[in-house]
Amino acid sequence: MKVLLISMPDVVPIIIHEMAVHMPNHGIACVGGNIDPEHEVFLIDLIRKRHSIKKYLTKVVNRIQPDLIGLSAMAWQYDTCIKIAHLLKEICPTAKIALGGYHATLMAEEIASAPEAQWIDFIVRGEGEECCRRLVNALAGNDQLKEIPSLSHKEEGRFVHNPRGENLDLSTLRLPIRDKRRLTWGYHIIYSKIELLETSRGCTRSCNFCSMKHMYGRTFRTYPISRVLEDLDDIYYNRKTRWVFITDDNIVLNPSRVMELCEAIIARNYKGLNLVVQADCISMATNESMVAKMAQAGFRSVFLGIENGSKKNLSAAGKGDIVAASQQAIENCHKYGLMVIGGLIFGFPEDDEDSIRENYEFFVELGADASYCQILTPYPKTGMRQQLLEQGLIDNQNNYKKYSGLWANVRTKFLSAEALQYQFWLQRQQVIGWWNPPEPARKQGRLWTSIWRFAFKPFLKMHYWRIMRKGGWEGRYQREVERWERINTFMDLEGY
Repeated sequence: MKVLLISMPDVVPIIIHEMAVHMPNHGIACVGGNIDPEHEVFLIDLIRKRHSIKKYLTKVVNRIQPDLIGLSAMAWQYDTCIKIAHLLKEICPTAKIALGGYHATLMAEEIASAPEAQWIDFIVRGEGEECCRRLVNALAGNDQLKEIPSLSHKEEGRFVHNPRGENLDLSTLRLPIRDKRRLTWGYHIIYSKIELLETSRGCTRSCNFCSMKHMYGRTFRTYPISRVLEDLDDIYYNRKTRWVFITDDNIVLNPSRVMELCEAIIARNYKGLNLVVQADCISMATNESMVAKMAQAGFRSVFLGIENGSKKNLSAAGKGDIVAASQQAIENCHKYGLMVIGGLIFGFPEDDEDSIRENYEFFVELGADASYCQILTPYPKTGMRQQLLEQGLIDNQNNYKKYSGLWANVRTKFLSAEALQYQFWLQRQQVIGWWNPPEPARKQGRLWTSIWRFAFKPFLKMHYWRIMRKGGWEGRYQREVERWERINTFMDLEGY
């Protein structure tokens, strides 16, 4: 069997320009790596082919002639995904199409009964490695579709949803694909190569805006340390890559394991290794010795889910009062040289213009090095979505293409969706302003931070000054919105 796994081209320019960071899709690499070796597997990450999707897919699919094509998409990528499924059925009518990922897992029944179901043959719900492995074997005549847990398949033209399977034993999974079976290359963070690594799955926190529990339940599972090191060896020695983004939902839920992992990495003596991770504020605030060990092991940057400076908003998000923990977590990280990217969420029901500005001011006071700001998004099947529906605060319930965190799909008690969108952008410009690379970032990338500070930033300041002379903040905002609209518009997919 020939299997082609494809991830979507859609991007979100929330931190820096969308072209500055391109990371490989880890999900399809893991699924592909666990398909039995007698089958041929190929990976395509369309983030590297954003400007020639139809032409590229037509050439590659006609050359490979796959038996099964797997597509992975988040909610905001689903519109593009369905267009690509339609295109692929036109290019290769004999190929079966399987849809997986978060959106397919959460919305399997809705997708199965929608018009686009005509382009889809299978839906993989939850973790994909074992389900896809068995699906490929079934298509080869060595398994039965109706016996594969977590698989949705068609019988007499209608989808049948097999019972959901149990969470996988991570110790049994093989390494993800990073070799020549990956047909798209050029993944980078600014000017350095980057790869992805997974050491655990799941999170036990109670954030009600997150849909993760529908993938794994409220669980936390870890890979054996030996398996993590094997994976890291592949990245470091075979791929010659020194920047690694750890995809774990919350790696620090078990601080003692983090310490053990760090000790093992230190003992490996990787030279020039740079690890990037996401973590929760409470764990980073209450385990200073863990933070110190992380820095020693090569952790250079951490994303912290600060979310909001308002106790009322934090309570609505199911976060509890973590304001003090956020401050301490940042202090701990800075003490040991870790760059902090703080996550903020705007658009809670009580938000008005003043509270949005105050939340940005709170972020500045915390002293984080960069921000990852999003607008509250009512993701399908989340507790937050249900709350907002009950309050009548969701303006866009069904156009998931705008569910990326960049767009206002909700209104507040005091702001329309349009006003929320504008204030989210405007207050950031006025309070946070232009990014000034902190010392850790300058040390890690003197060339590109210097180019930004002394070339790009002055040029952009002059460029936007000219725009604002003509149209003010409103004029500049409208140009930004037009750019956002263009980013994930793929003209060669129009009509599908």
